Amino acid sequence: MRDAGSAPEARIVVVDDEPSLRDLLLASLRFAGFDVTTAVNGHDALEVIAQVEPDLVVLDVMLGDIDGFEVTRRLRERGITVPVLFLTARDDVASTVAGLTVGGDDYVTKPFSLEELVARIRAVLRRTQESAPDDAVLRYADLEIDSDAREVRRAGRAIELSPTEFELLRYLAS
Repeated sequence: MRDAGSAPEARIVVVDDEPSLRDLLLASLRFAGFDVTTAVNGHDALEVIAQVEPDLVVLDVMLGDIDGFEVTRRLRERGITVPVLFLTARDDVASTVAGLTVGGDDYVTKPFSLEELVARIRAVLRRTQESAPDDAVLRYADLEIDSDAREVRRAGRAIELSPTEFELLRYLAS
């Protein structure tokens, strides 16, 4: 917990169409030291995210109007690269892969622990702030992942990957 007078740790937008969960997340994340704004559906989320310019979005996948994957797709098409942490009841591998492939940074299934959610938010913020646009190339041993060019090299040799493979490798390396 932070001091009452200190600046918020980060700006977060929480998007969930279930009022009780949205209110719980709002209160819990504020208590943890974040500045939190909420949105009730996908269209509202797109507007709020553009206005608030958050450091991270906690986004439910199953929304009433457009799903969280489509919200993320539209954000990325608009050049908005805010980290997205999906929060969903879908716990199958295909949904996790789909979420990471459209540009999500993490995936938490319901039910979840608030402590784990806060820890994951902080981990995503650390990763994304460390590899900000100034450092678009991730390096691990002799592996280089260039997010801007969407290229992977190992020991200087190019490796061809599908978009899904690229996103998974980038996620794991970060």
